Amino acid sequence: MANTYTQLYVHFVFAVKFRKAQLSVSWDERMRLYITAIVQNNGHKMLAINNVDDHIHIFIGLNPKQSISQLMQLVKGDSSEWINKQNLCIDKFQWQEGYGAFSYAKSQIDNVVKYIAKQQKHHQKESFKEEYIKILDAFDVDYDERYIFNDLADE
Repeated sequence: MANTYTQLYVHFVFAVKFRKAQLSVSWDERMRLYITAIVQNNGHKMLAINNVDDHIHIFIGLNPKQSISQLMQLVKGDSSEWINKQNLCIDKFQWQEGYGAFSYAKSQIDNVVKYIAKQQKHHQKESFKEEYIKILDAFDVDYDERYIFNDLADE
């Protein structure tokens, strides 16, 4: 669209269903490359991507031609289908319903990229649930802790 200029940086966070530790270091790099391809093929710029065994962080330059919800539907749906078709997990793989999406200014890009790169070290000290609640609190997002995560007992 002529004369349309944007600068949108979005950090996405989402978990494996029931926060199961299903993302394996033996294949997670391939998954990150697959997700990067989805993001880039939809006209967005991948700035950072990293995961630990139960969740993933993705940081992109968002192209406003596609909504956040459309992108997340593609990323989560296509990547879980790919993981299952590749038989990478013993059990059926699924991402947890929902996601977190947090916007940042250009001046914050380096800090967010470094934060995402250090996920393995970070999670030696803090659980994903603790991390996610801190992010929600930092962004003043109203939430009900009962609905942030689905546990196997909830199904």
